[in-house]
Amino acid sequence: MADQRLFFALWPEAQVRDEFAALAHASAPGEGRRHRADDLHMTLVFLGQVDPSRRQCIEGVADAIRAPSFELTIDHTGFWSRPRIFWAAPDTTPEPLKQLVHDLNHGLRGCGFEPEQRSYKPHVTLYRKARHAKPTPLPAGIQWPVREFVLASSANPGSSSTRYQVLRRWALDDAGEETG
Repeated sequence: MADQRLFFALWPEAQVRDEFAALAHASAPGEGRRHRADDLHMTLVFLGQVDPSRRQCIEGVADAIRAPSFELTIDHTGFWSRPRIFWAAPDTTPEPLKQLVHDLNHGLRGCGFEPEQRSYKPHVTLYRKARHAKPTPLPAGIQWPVREFVLASSANPGSSSTRYQVLRRWALDDAGEETG
């Protein structure tokens, strides 16, 4: 079995994914490569090329996560000129999302992974290789009920089919963030 490029992510349900796809279509930043609707996601932790022998440890970390479900409001778009990425994101990062990323990173240390040193910036990439894009507020926002996280792999980026594959899913606690 060969190494895989793995990452943990939030994967939107069909209705939310369709809203992201419509936003990407309406925003059309000129040139660039729009992500296929099936590929839209929010990366939590990128692991990179992973030897299959490490996958059990990685999944064990996710098995141990106890986190509440939560709501994300995606309320603006933006553009990073250096990597030429047009994205959509929440204005503020909900505490349960911050904690989920922290818990994954903390647990993954035991599997030999070093956490990203940059602060976490939650976003959904809508376009890659965009020349320009005007950041825009989204007054109504996209409401995303987050009920699970996934382990996914990257396929061949030159492929015309779906670029990412969900390998496994973990449910978040239905209690949500409203605890006594």
